[in-house]
Amino acid sequence: MNSALDRLAELPLGTRMVVRYRIDGGLTDALGDLTARDSHGCTITTRLGPVTIMYDDVQLAKPVPPPPARRERRLQP
Repeated sequence: MNSALDRLAELPLGTRMVVRYRIDGGLTDALGDLTARDSHGCTITTRLGPVTIMYDDVQLAKPVPPPPARRERRLQP
């Protein structure tokens, strides 16, 4: 079974993914594109901007499908 860190190392940059990681007081998720990684951590670019996550804090990492297409706005009759 691949661990979360193995997935982060193996997946190509640009992969859309979710990473659950430790923060003060608990856990949080970063959902977006894997845009960078080095020997200490990785960067997930979310809708709100880049999030740098240290590997020691990673709890879960997995690829996710692209977001659904935006629906057209309905006009009021």
